[in-house]
Amino acid sequence: MSKCVAIALLLILSLSVAFPAFASVCRNYSGHQICIVSINRSAKNYWEYRAVVSVDAIKRPIEIYNCRTKAKVQKDGAIIPFADNDPGKLICSFFKN
Repeated sequence: MSKCVAIALLLILSLSVAFPAFASVCRNYSGHQICIVSINRSAKNYWEYRAVVSVDAIKRPIEIYNCRTKAKVQKDGAIIPFADNDPGKLICSFFKN
């Protein structure tokens, strides 16, 4: 009897835990679906965003998007200007001051 009560309590407690929701902001941009999976604004340089984006459901590694110079810094340190259909343009237009 006590085993049944313990199992029931364990089941009730495990179902009462609320897990955080993971939502991403998705937009159709120049024929591609671009989703911002995670984004952090730089405290020092307010025009820089560290973001993980997915383009057409393909997740990219974290990159730093510099909205002042219109360039992104990749994980290996390479600085690449925004292309015509770059997610950086969407990020910078979405979070304008």
